[in-house]
Amino acid sequence: MDKIIVNFTPTGMIPTKKDTPYVPISPEEIIREVKDAWELGISMVHVHARNSDDEKPTYRKEVYAEIISGIRQFAPELVICASTSGRNFNTVEARTDVLSLEGNLKPDMGSLTLSSLNFNRTTSVNEPSMIVALAERMRDNGIRPELEAFDLGMVNYCNYLIKKGAVTAPYYVNLILGNIACAQGDLLHIGCMLKDIPEDSVFSLGAVGSDQLKMNSLGITMGWGVRVGLEDNFWYDENRTRLATNMDLLNRIHKLISANEKEVMTSKELRKKLNLDPGFGKYGVAGSNA
Repeated sequence: MDKIIVNFTPTGMIPTKKDTPYVPISPEEIIREVKDAWELGISMVHVHARNSDDEKPTYRKEVYAEIISGIRQFAPELVICASTSGRNFNTVEARTDVLSLEGNLKPDMGSLTLSSLNFNRTTSVNEPSMIVALAERMRDNGIRPELEAFDLGMVNYCNYLIKKGAVTAPYYVNLILGNIACAQGDLLHIGCMLKDIPEDSVFSLGAVGSDQLKMNSLGITMGWGVRVGLEDNFWYDENRTRLATNMDLLNRIHKLISANEKEVMTSKELRKKLNLDPGFGKYGVAGSNA
C-alpha cells in the first residue's frame, strides 16, 4: 500500500514514571498525547487505562470512558482500540468491562491477544475459553478485534477463530516481534507468520525494545503498517542513551514514511478498509448501531 497504517500505542501496561517521565498515565495526559499525535497524523490509537494514583493498569470502563470521550472531542473520526489485556486481570467480567460502553463512548476495536505468553518478568494468561469469550463479546457488540499475534501459533489460532465464526472479516492484525519468548524481529519469522495470515487482512508490524524501529522501518518500506509508541519501547536509540517521547517516535515514523514516498492512512480510509462506521457519533462495525 502507498498509505501506511500508523497505530499509536502511547501508554501500555508496563512503563511508569519511574521508568520514563514521558509516559502518559492519567486520562488527561493520555488525551493530550493523542491530541498531539492526531495533529501530526495517525490512523488509530490503542489505549490502555491506568490509575492516576498508583499508575497500575485498570480495566474500569469509567476510566476508559473518560479517555475516549476526551479524544472524541477533537478527533471524532479517529479509530480507537481499547485494551482487554489479561496480564493483570483474568476474569471475563473485568476484561469485557470496556466492551460494554455504548454510543459516543463505544470503542471501534478491542485488543485480542491470541494465546498465553511470557514476557521478561510477567505472564499474560489467555486461556482458549477466555479468547473465544472475548472474541464473541466483541462480535456481538459490533466491536472489531485488534488481533495480536506474537508468534506463528497465534496466527494459527486466529484462523481457528475464523473457522468457528467468532471473528469475521475484514481482519486487522498486529504482528508483534522481539519478545523473548516469541517470534523475533527476523525476516524468516515474519515470513512464516505472513504466510498463514488470513486473507482479507490488513496488518501492522510492531516490536518490543530496540526492534521497534527495525520492524517499523520494514513495515513502512513494504507498504504495510506500524505499531509505535512508548507501550513497547521507551528508548529513542538502540544503545539506550536517550529516553524517547511519543512524539519523538511518531516524528521519526513520519520521516520514514516520507522518505519512502508514502503517506499516513487516514482514519477515514482505515474505517472503510475495516468496515467500521464513519465516526462522528457512530462507532464500531458498520451497521452494528442500527
